[in-house]
Amino acid sequence: MTLCIVGLGYIGLPTATMFASHGVTVVGVDISQKAIDTINQGKAHIIEPDLDQAVKEAVASGRLKAQLNPETCDYYIICVPTPFKEQPGIPDPDISYVLDAAEKIAPFLTEGAVIIIESTSPVGTTETVDQLLKEKGVTVNYHLAYCPERVLPGQILKELINNDRVVGGMTPAGAAKAAELYRKFVTGKIVETTAKTAEMCKLVENSFRDVNIAFANELSMICAKEEVNVWELIALANLHPRVNILQPGCGVGGHCIAVDPWFIVARDPENAKLIHQARKVNDYKADWVIERVDKAVQKFVEKHDREPKIACLGLAFKPDIDDLRESPALHITAALVGKSYDVLAVEPHVKSHGALRLVPLAEALQGADIFVALVKHSAFKGIDFGDRLVMDFCGLGLS
Repeated sequence: MTLCIVGLGYIGLPTATMFASHGVTVVGVDISQKAIDTINQGKAHIIEPDLDQAVKEAVASGRLKAQLNPETCDYYIICVPTPFKEQPGIPDPDISYVLDAAEKIAPFLTEGAVIIIESTSPVGTTETVDQLLKEKGVTVNYHLAYCPERVLPGQILKELINNDRVVGGMTPAGAAKAAELYRKFVTGKIVETTAKTAEMCKLVENSFRDVNIAFANELSMICAKEEVNVWELIALANLHPRVNILQPGCGVGGHCIAVDPWFIVARDPENAKLIHQARKVNDYKADWVIERVDKAVQKFVEKHDREPKIACLGLAFKPDIDDLRESPALHITAALVGKSYDVLAVEPHVKSHGALRLVPLAEALQGADIFVALVKHSAFKGIDFGDRLVMDFCGLGLS
């Protein structure tokens, strides 16, 4: 069995590695020569627990190689980004990377080939890919399916194996063929359905989480105005046997929760009112944090007759990872820098960032006047800040 995976990022590389470690010969395709060279040296170009060792073993076994272009294989998996186009109003999903990947593999398709899209996509994308392949002159019979990932950064390898998977085919045979591939290493349930249902399932999962986070974030803003400790309040409310309020943060980030709901809203804005409002609440939370920091700076200047040094603790979109995609913490920190504040950015999981001055935690502890806790990294827990102002927006329990 041979497999070509197009896109070797946060999902593509771990997926390629898992298949290779379970006996499948995998060709990984990416547009980044640097990523290709790194992988072929037996190293991972992204940070994820246990991935570096897994890549090393897969490459050494001869079952994983990376290159710029696809080749003829039995199976193809598309794992490329699906961002949205920034524009006024509702963002428009951009599936151009998916279509480009489909176009690249089209010349290599042989009779009975199986194509699986893993990229999170608007409903109808699998059908669009099917139409594209036919327009590009593909005449052989192939199977086409959609199988979204549902993994947590920091636990990707474990969750790829253990989590249930939803596989939606353009035909029942397509779903069955795709499911057969994933059974190579997935120990969770593999449920077969239609392509449209699988596409919608991925979007609904993350929209559900976004709506629930929006409730927590909105609650945190209300509590701040009422001078109520939101963390204590949520802990008390969750003692109710049928209440499970999530924890608020400085917004919502990552390529999934912060993006996927827009795919539903863009397709049906008339009916997706709650989903749309949740997105607006979570996006606004970062701006609300900036407003709070502005007020703290003004009070500091009035009291000390000088500008404070501000330490922003965390840039990643969630704790203990290096992923900055759609990160509200990064947005907040960059906005504060843009206001010409003296900002020290502390992110223990990132070595450098072109637009920001990254400093070690120890340096920030020595020089900062105001600490803005944005990400609940383990490295930030249990710190003694003395009598300096700590603005806790992630539940570190510092303020």
